[in-house]
Amino acid sequence: MTDPRNIPAEIGAWFAARGWEARRHQRDMLAAADRGEHALLVADTGAGKTLAGFIPTLADFCPSRLGGSKPPEGLHTLYVSPLKALATDVQRNLIAPIDEMGLNIRVETRSGDTPSDRKARQRARPPHVLLTTPESLSLLLSYPEAPELFAGLRRVVIDEVHAFATGKRGDLLALALSRLQAIAPAMRRAALSATLADPDEYRGWLAPWGEIDTVALVVGDPGAEPDVEILLPDEARIPWSGHAATWAIPQIIAQIRAHRTTLVFTNTRFLAEYIFQELWDANEGNLPIGIHHGSLSREARRKVEAAMADGKLRALVCTASLDLGIDWGDIDLVIQMGAPKGSSRLLQRIGRANHRLDCPSQAVLVPGNRFEFLEAFAAQQAVREGQRDGDPFRPGGLDVLAQHVMAVACAGPFREDALLDEVRSSLSYAWIDATIFARVLEFVATGGYALRAYDRFRRIVREADGTWRLAHPEQAARHRLNAGIIVDSEMLDVRFRNGRALGKVEEGFGASLEPGDTFRFAGMDLEVEALKDLELIVRAAKRSATIPSYMGQRMPISTHLADRVRAMLADRPGWARFPDDVREWLEVQDWRSHMPAPGRLLVESFPHRGLAYTSYYTFEGWNANQSLGMLITRRMNDRGLGPLGFVATDYTLIVWGLQPVEDPSALLSPDILTHEFVDWVQQSYLLRRAFREVAVISGLVERQHPGKRKTGRQVTFSTDLIYDVLRKYEPEHLLIQAAWADARARLTDVGRVADVLDRAAREIDHVRLDRISPLSVPGLSMIGRENLPSGAADDDLLFEAESLASVAMRVDVPTDEGD
Repeated sequence: MTDPRNIPAEIGAWFAARGWEARRHQRDMLAAADRGEHALLVADTGAGKTLAGFIPTLADFCPSRLGGSKPPEGLHTLYVSPLKALATDVQRNLIAPIDEMGLNIRVETRSGDTPSDRKARQRARPPHVLLTTPESLSLLLSYPEAPELFAGLRRVVIDEVHAFATGKRGDLLALALSRLQAIAPAMRRAALSATLADPDEYRGWLAPWGEIDTVALVVGDPGAEPDVEILLPDEARIPWSGHAATWAIPQIIAQIRAHRTTLVFTNTRFLAEYIFQELWDANEGNLPIGIHHGSLSREARRKVEAAMADGKLRALVCTASLDLGIDWGDIDLVIQMGAPKGSSRLLQRIGRANHRLDCPSQAVLVPGNRFEFLEAFAAQQAVREGQRDGDPFRPGGLDVLAQHVMAVACAGPFREDALLDEVRSSLSYAWIDATIFARVLEFVATGGYALRAYDRFRRIVREADGTWRLAHPEQAARHRLNAGIIVDSEMLDVRFRNGRALGKVEEGFGASLEPGDTFRFAGMDLEVEALKDLELIVRAAKRSATIPSYMGQRMPISTHLADRVRAMLADRPGWARFPDDVREWLEVQDWRSHMPAPGRLLVESFPHRGLAYTSYYTFEGWNANQSLGMLITRRMNDRGLGPLGFVATDYTLIVWGLQPVEDPSALLSPDILTHEFVDWVQQSYLLRRAFREVAVISGLVERQHPGKRKTGRQVTFSTDLIYDVLRKYEPEHLLIQAAWADARARLTDVGRVADVLDRAAREIDHVRLDRISPLSVPGLSMIGRENLPSGAADDDLLFEAESLASVAMRVDVPTDEGD
């Protein structure tokens, strides 16, 4: 018998002709396939992961393995990626080796951009290898010919699995895998990634029935260690506050000039636009510099991508839109503007440079302020130690399950018990029991108790023998026109009741507000009157804004990186590694107050400008801190403490009011998540916003009709009407339950809020000071300073921060009292 680890002669010759040989992990992936195992490959960027995932497919078509038999016919392998562009890039990179090996393999892509005639032909005469996305795969499974199309499927390869497995797209793919396994029991699954913190979690997600022992873990050899530097000002100090890091523009221009091609990553689209403009203004040499982010048109992105592929750009300013980007081999430097927010994200971005395993990737981190320096230092250490982080897994969403049930019904009648068994074979949906599944079916069939009188919500019916089928054949076309997971987040128009427009804010920010809340925007203190049809109606506030700055949406720091920063703050001997100004900042903080310590919560109280301030050093990310601020101010109000406002950063929540907080533990008791949290979510627009998404994903509300697509305003109008009906007549409706799950997990980051409360329950270090502390300066300087799209507020931030620092850094005899 042939050693299954042996690469077929045709593939071996292809490697040899290039002076290469198959890497160990590529051979191990073939060995796992030959043993009939599923496999998860974790290997560094540039290690040939994609080829490793396809080698078992290529081997099945090699004459040396066929032994005179005919090559496989029909669809043999599915490749699933998070991006359509990535699938197209893989097709281009895969066709050349196939042709050069002389293998008879047809490779095609399928996505929303694929012409309808080609889609129809693919169903009738499929290629051997089909490259697609989770959404397109789900749609393909909704056709009656799906059982025949996938009957001979041998392999599914999931690329960049970390990018979507933990979210709703991962739920949809998990259900599709279960469906495919039922159709083709011999099918084997493979997943690929360079940045997994816990491979066993992903093995469980990948494995049928969560049996991780059926999934071989293949770990690639480590590549060259990345060269990661932190850029520091040539002469000045690291700024106290701000995010744009515009102090570094001249040094960045010099870096771009010294390298062939540079990727400049930012964490937000606003910041990408601002940095691009700053670089362009300083670009005396007229170097070709481009910009790429998700808000640009498809044509603009493709034009920039083509220019990069042709080597016409010296630098490209970009966002997460290129985290999983097309492999451009000529990139030799990656610059990260601002804090990286996570070690895995940083590693993914670093891997864009020198996309080869034996060549070290070169990266430069540019901190915008002192806390960001600490975060960059922690990320630099994590990269050197090979530590990863990532989003946690959560139970599969009921809205996604409803969409999948409808897709199955479109393909043909099904039996309830058989489909439930199939659904539960996915670890994401192992929690579904017969009662919950019956509720899902009832929802798909009628829309629920409160909506069952309306025919338009009747999508499936149950026959006398227990079989479920479509209520009407036209439902299949409606499903395929509207199915999908990605629901675009809308921008809200901020305007007065008289129609005067003030600008736009992200819907996520507006949804967290309720009538009567105040915030600062466009230089004015505003009070919310209503949120209706994507308009945030406001009036001039009679008091200072409770939420003093509209900061825009940002990526929160990862739990892993936050833990590292806390540990660094507690490691006083380690401060010797920091620049003088950062070390002095921490030493004065340690002298005047306390340092945040792992497992404990530092809370500082101090007077400032005639008001009582309290700083909570949570390190749980801006989203969790924003949510905690909403809850604490509500509790303070109930207890007569006269809260006036708060500001949240990734590291700190600062709240101020008329009365000092004498006992912070009373404000941080766990019941805040059952009392104030429920009141806030129900009285604000958070639940309404979450409901719109689950209503669209589940198919209750349709975004498209033949030849016409609803506007975001029209969709919101429809979902708001249904939401009001359900809240009144069926508050336990399946989608209300799904919306609550989203509000807890994604919109408010309530899990990380709970972590703060857990620490507070164990130990609070409450320090009373006679004035502001050094650690509070970065957060205090954000009060009343709006991070507008231009980014111009950074100059104001720096001025304000220096003024605050002169007070905070004055060293007197300590006057603190610790609880």
